[in-house]
Amino acid sequence: MLTIPKPQTINWQPIIKEFEAILGKNNVVRTREDLVAYECDGLTSYKQQPALVVLPRSTQEVSQVLKVCDRYSIPFVARGAGTGLSGGALPIANCVLIVTALMKQILEVDLENQRVIVQPGVINNWVTQAVSGAGFYYAPDPSSQIICSIGGNIAENSGGVHCLKYGVTTNHVLGLKVVLPNGEIIDVGGKIPEMPGYDLTGLFVGSEGTLGITTEITLKILKTPEAVHVLLADFESVDAAASTVSDIISAGIIPAGMEMMDNMSINAVEDTIASGCYPRDAVVILLIELDGLEVDVEECSRQVEAIARNNGARDITTAIAPEHRLKLWKGRKAAFAAMGKLSPDYYVQDGVIPRTKLPLVLAEIEELGNKYGYKVANVFHAGDGNLHPLILYDNSQKGALEQVELLGGEILKLCVRVGGSISGEHGIGADKKCYMPEMFTDADLETMQWVREVFDQKNLANPGKVLPSPRTCGEGAKPSHHQLLEIPRF
Repeated sequence: MLTIPKPQTINWQPIIKEFEAILGKNNVVRTREDLVAYECDGLTSYKQQPALVVLPRSTQEVSQVLKVCDRYSIPFVARGAGTGLSGGALPIANCVLIVTALMKQILEVDLENQRVIVQPGVINNWVTQAVSGAGFYYAPDPSSQIICSIGGNIAENSGGVHCLKYGVTTNHVLGLKVVLPNGEIIDVGGKIPEMPGYDLTGLFVGSEGTLGITTEITLKILKTPEAVHVLLADFESVDAAASTVSDIISAGIIPAGMEMMDNMSINAVEDTIASGCYPRDAVVILLIELDGLEVDVEECSRQVEAIARNNGARDITTAIAPEHRLKLWKGRKAAFAAMGKLSPDYYVQDGVIPRTKLPLVLAEIEELGNKYGYKVANVFHAGDGNLHPLILYDNSQKGALEQVELLGGEILKLCVRVGGSISGEHGIGADKKCYMPEMFTDADLETMQWVREVFDQKNLANPGKVLPSPRTCGEGAKPSHHQLLEIPRF
């Protein structure tokens, strides 16, 4: 088991001077007022201000910063755009937060070999924008793709709408330049798909900043498909929609994306963006995107429509024009934000289940919500069974967060119980590490710890994340929340 380094008394003045010599004064954030912006990521229920924030611009600067941290044994946490939902970029007391937001250069575009090289601060959607004019795109597309960074996508192994057909981030990464916790710089993978030796690229993608900091990423880009159709089908039951999902896959059709939204999500979206596309009285809707050669897409669209109608779809809308397709997807992409129309706060979980278990699991989630007294909205990647239950609550009510965390934990345990996982793309972070023993044996976790120690003997890189500590669920971040007085005054 890992232990979080205890807050220590540090003479920060010489350390600040070293960081300012490396980065310049403007790229070292030190006042409490400025540090407030960095006290949490997208999991806003956990907060802790770091001691310092530094903003490097290059691999060499990251290396020099980590050498200082190593020399003084100061824990550090890497942060990209701060959109993560599992507390992966949550600071710990007296740590240095290393923010890669200024590392936003697209370093190389190689269309002939279908690859680009970017710094970690590059926004996900910028990659597609850089190559779309030449007929290419970058497939992984988290809902936050207009603001989330490639570095964060690498850390969490993010997915998105198109992960059903094209896979998650790791399926599109060829190589990485990484700065290890001691400041040493290494290259893993490369510019070609297959490299000899151990798959260290696969090891670093999804490691959540616990093995080092990625500073350059070589990504694979794809040719823009000849044709794209998006179908919206609405149903009067979850069973009918789930059967449609299974029947489409059984027919040998692999959509680019297949998303499900329940009635609560549908109405929240329509209240927010007023698209007019989503039927407010539907129990659930499916959004199904098909892409490829035009003749294939047309035939698959006919088959998908027939399957949906055979399963009781009330109505089906097919969008072919780009602006119409974007309109259908806009609601799905805005679903999380739309929850603000329904509740002052929400807590999102991220579990995976077999597709065939969708009706059972969604029914049990509803029962769990009733048991705990909270509404749960569901909007998720139905094609690969990646659930995103959104638990609605009011954080101003005493004890509400603790109850919601317990409910979220019961949902994750349910996912594991039916043969699934506690995370599909949001990562483990500080939020879900206590549930790792639900999936892994002590020997499994000890092996993961051995790997971590190879790269980070001092346990300085994002300590207290991913692997379980002696603390119980929900406690990993809360002690830090009460340590705000330990932030040094400069």
